[in-house]
Amino acid sequence: MANNILEMALEQLDFPPSTISAWFDDVTVVSFGDNRLVLHSPVPFKKEFIESKFIAPLQDVLHNLTGDPITVVVVTGEYTAPSTSTSPYDDYTFERFIVGSSNKFAHAAALAVSQRPAAENNPLFIYGNSGLGKTHLMYAIANVLRRTHPEYRIIYVKGEDFTNELITAIQEGNVQAFRNKYRMVDLLLLDDVQFIAGKERTQEEFFHTFNALYEAKKQIVLTSDRPPKEINTLEDRMKTRFEWGLLADIQPPDFETRIAIIRDKAVKMGVELPDDVSNYIAENIQANIRQLEGAVKKIKAMHELMGERITVSLAENAIDALRTENPGLNPTPERIMEAVANYFYIPVEQMISQNRSKDVAYPRQMAMYMIRQELEYSFPDIAKIFKRDHTTVMHACNKIEEERKNSRETEDVIKKLHNNIRGDG
Repeated sequence: MANNILEMALEQLDFPPSTISAWFDDVTVVSFGDNRLVLHSPVPFKKEFIESKFIAPLQDVLHNLTGDPITVVVVTGEYTAPSTSTSPYDDYTFERFIVGSSNKFAHAAALAVSQRPAAENNPLFIYGNSGLGKTHLMYAIANVLRRTHPEYRIIYVKGEDFTNELITAIQEGNVQAFRNKYRMVDLLLLDDVQFIAGKERTQEEFFHTFNALYEAKKQIVLTSDRPPKEINTLEDRMKTRFEWGLLADIQPPDFETRIAIIRDKAVKMGVELPDDVSNYIAENIQANIRQLEGAVKKIKAMHELMGERITVSLAENAIDALRTENPGLNPTPERIMEAVANYFYIPVEQMISQNRSKDVAYPRQMAMYMIRQELEYSFPDIAKIFKRDHTTVMHACNKIEEERKNSRETEDVIKKLHNNIRGDG
């Protein structure tokens, strides 16, 4: 009930969905009772922003939903969610991972680690774009070791959460407890390790955590969206250690693998797809496994709810509908400007205005850069969109690119914007 009430309230807020997602994606409900909703945000600055921008409208919506005046409180710091009987690893096994030429090496490496932890492949570093199965392989390793070594202490954590936990530990004077937690495990799974780059204290702590685990012959598995040498602002000593073991990349699935994934998803969903329909999906969605699954779900829904036969025509309509629902499949300059405007909390109309204040100028420069990156538009073409000279666009793109090389925060913003634009966030 508590989580449902938050979801219902967020749906009724007069904010763009991407804005809600940006600020509430990691918010959880601590308690709901006695006309009081307590929320937990692991990031202090997010807590402060939610308190300043969202508390009043949330309380109004909750009043309408419940008929009672509800006080919303946001807390941060350490919080342990109630334990459940299920494991997050259960749905992610090696048997359920579709192997193809684009991922067979990463699959083989992960399987080897699950069979011989802390042996020759330590650390295991898996890299590739979002939505290709890196986290699936991480969970599959944990799933095997939970069965074969029930005594193992296993921790899965995202790079961003590792940083936030460290910040909380420093603020509360519990750094030693933080160190004990991560340095006394048998298997450490750190997802999206690129997020610790550029954060000096976090890198220092993880450097010593890595050394402690490695010397104790404990298995370390890391994932990233790129290989260590390409992670800007990651310390050289970290890059060297990440390359001590085995690097394994995952590429977008080839046609045959996409067909296999589509058929596997169809069987699990209880829907029979003709070969020409599977081929059509595979030809039109190429970069992301989650989007392949979404297409099969949409076809199943249209077939069952509308009584339509499963044909290529239905598949075409389903994918068109997905593209309408998820414009990230075919982003446009307008969508990119909207995503950037929502992220920086400014009206999208300001993107092409003459407003030169810093609060508008920087998001505008970021939008120019993202259009260049996502759509590969020329400088003159981007200039026409923003009603500016092409030299202004060149300056903006060069400025953001230079920031990206030297600032982990800028790199993180670009990553989040890409996910918002493409619908992978």
